[in-house]
Amino acid sequence: MTKFSDLKLDPKVLQAIAEAGYETPTPIQAGAIPPALEGRDVLGIAQTGTGKTASFTLPMITLLGRGRARARMPRSLVLAPTRELAAQVAENFDVYSKHTKLTKALLIGGVSFTEQDKLIDRGVDVLIATPGRLLDHFERGKLLLTGVQIMVVDEADRMLDMGFIPDIERIFSLTPFTRQTLFYSATMAPEIERITNAFLHTPARIEVARQATTSETIEQRLIELTPTRKDQTAKQKRELLRAVIAAEGEACTNAILFCNRKTEVDILAKSLKTHGLNAAPIHGDLDQSQRMKTLDGFRDGSVRFLVASDVAARGLDIPAVSHVFNFDVPSHAEDYVHRIGRTGRAGRKGVAVTIATPADQKYLDAIEHLVKAKLPRVDAPEGFTLSEAAQRPPRKDDDKGKSRGRDRGSRDDRRSRPIKPHGEEAPLEPVSPSVTAATTAPAEETPRPDRQERREDRRDDKKSERKPERRRDEDRRDRGGRDEPVVGMGDHVPDFLMRGLKTEKV
Repeated sequence: MTKFSDLKLDPKVLQAIAEAGYETPTPIQAGAIPPALEGRDVLGIAQTGTGKTASFTLPMITLLGRGRARARMPRSLVLAPTRELAAQVAENFDVYSKHTKLTKALLIGGVSFTEQDKLIDRGVDVLIATPGRLLDHFERGKLLLTGVQIMVVDEADRMLDMGFIPDIERIFSLTPFTRQTLFYSATMAPEIERITNAFLHTPARIEVARQATTSETIEQRLIELTPTRKDQTAKQKRELLRAVIAAEGEACTNAILFCNRKTEVDILAKSLKTHGLNAAPIHGDLDQSQRMKTLDGFRDGSVRFLVASDVAARGLDIPAVSHVFNFDVPSHAEDYVHRIGRTGRAGRKGVAVTIATPADQKYLDAIEHLVKAKLPRVDAPEGFTLSEAAQRPPRKDDDKGKSRGRDRGSRDDRRSRPIKPHGEEAPLEPVSPSVTAATTAPAEETPRPDRQERREDRRDDKKSERKPERRRDEDRRDRGGRDEPVVGMGDHVPDFLMRGLKTEKV
């Protein structure tokens, strides 16, 4: 069996690996490290949780052992799709390079440009960044990429999903043609394959598992729920989720719960807290400091349930996650593989539970086609029943939104009905009879002929009344003065207002 000592790594790197408690490399590490040390390009295809980060960090530290960094010109570049993954790569670099003098800088959003500029100005050996923040620094003239010797693209398929491929292609064009490229992806979409053909030169291809396969250490379950009311689907799913968590008992030491939308993440986290479960949300709209604080709390056990969007689906190294719950079926089949890959890591057992409704059938079909297996169906926990509140109409009356702009009475009702917290409506305030009569009078779609005639007569009368007034005004202007005193300002009318305007005759 291959050991790290057989891979020709720097002795200082081997010392750090031994202190971290590792002896045997994973398949992706054993396959990628030797060609990387030879200076070859590497194309690594492996599912999440297989040790890809160390497979490029270890040879990078060894290769960069000789040489010095220059100001604003990093010697190597690591691109990651999310802030969390970039921060995790930086942590791994710190662990494995602690016996060397290599320096690093982390460029991610949510952090001051000034502090990052100071690090770059000093010169760094390893620059770890998200594509957007890296290009921000470059366009501000604070960074040069002409000195990059090694370039790493991590989670390339996630880059594709997030729309970073144009940025990646631009960054490739800014780096030297002679660079060494280490390219990692869990799946090989046609767009990813096009990039590898364009920017990698005869790469060593290391594929340690069939593309888009799930780990055998993960027990997968699918619970199908048919909502009794379409407008209460989310509430009924939350009740089922709590029942599943309760049924798991102590076996569920911690869990990541995935939602498709950021708003749903916040709602689910708040609901779990309300029912006494220790939960915290994490998604892209939160401040970076808050996201890191939440992740640290989940790692140290102070947060039991991490409610996340797909920002946390890939690359996060949290080895001891016992369960993953898909509150929403992912709309992209590849995301299912990466979500459930958060559990069952490093040989541990894990459980992945997905809640699906009939509306999710097309997404389930895509997932089962991708993983080439039928997801095991299981029943809801024994004794689970929906509450009466989940089967009643929502507290907010849907008719109000539908009648907006058409029913004047409903607007007046909303104006006179104060709203209490949590959507509970207070009793209506008394409304005067005159207002009620004016707002509740039924509208007639087709006016009666006699009323139509009277309306036309009134319009004609008004026109005839306006014409004499216009004539009088025109005559008065022609005379150059007023023939009537100003009326309506009492006894204190200024003299100049009583005087007529004199016009000069030409």
